[in-house]
Amino acid sequence: MATELPPFSGARDLPDYLGILAVDAKDFTAEPSVAHQPISGLIPRLTGTAFENIGLAEVWNQPAFFGPTGDGFAVGVPPRALPYLVDPLLAELQQVLAAHNSGSRRAEALLRLRVSLHVGPLPADPAQPFTGGGGTPRNDTHRLLDSTPVRAILSAASPRVTFVAAILSDRIFQDVVAAGYTSLHPDHFIEVPATVPGKGFTQRAWLRVPAPSGNLLTVGSPAVAPEPCAPPPAADPGAPEQPVATPEGAVQSGSNYGQVAGVVHGGMSMHRPETGSHR
Repeated sequence: MATELPPFSGARDLPDYLGILAVDAKDFTAEPSVAHQPISGLIPRLTGTAFENIGLAEVWNQPAFFGPTGDGFAVGVPPRALPYLVDPLLAELQQVLAAHNSGSRRAEALLRLRVSLHVGPLPADPAQPFTGGGGTPRNDTHRLLDSTPVRAILSAASPRVTFVAAILSDRIFQDVVAAGYTSLHPDHFIEVPATVPGKGFTQRAWLRVPAPSGNLLTVGSPAVAPEPCAPPPAADPGAPEQPVATPEGAVQSGSNYGQVAGVVHGGMSMHRPETGSHR
């Protein structure tokens, strides 16, 4: 049996780069214990249906690794498949969940999912998909999934309309979206600082909600100030210039792809596409 070298003790082969898709269910732990196992099985089953519906059954059925997490899972896929996971998979998963939830009994909770996408080198053996795939890229994928922005944006949407909220790592956004390998324009995404309280995790990331609803349709709209009753007094020419006030928690981006910034719950910034930038 080969002995693994300690870190920094010598050169060794870099593992293959893998796309990483992680999924978990909103409010899973709030469900009665008796419902946990059925939901745990339902999540990958519905996700697999979405893969099959867009012609990626082989990718789903032959993963580089697959790791159940109780309230979801993580799966490793070939990097070439990543553009299709951004679109049409997210939109298809929204449709699959909508169909499932429409058939649920009124007393049953609606299934709503957070999704994260990342890429990086991970050791994996497709012949033993349940034993590999460990490493920092996978850990970061789960951190993105658990970050404040994606949790907040799914909570802000209508629970009867929006069933998927996704967060992409900046690497995925730059390599797949900004590079033009997907059918979605960069303006379809919201740039956010992905943070996880208590974990020391902060990364630039991008949100995508295939079916926005509820507060998401109004949040970030520019506020219209009421007209003053009287004109303000003239400024003293000798007084120092006062800075313009900005909303607390607003994040300024160096590249916003022609979008208009506003504030979203949780201290993140939301870029609302200009008219005509959405499909």
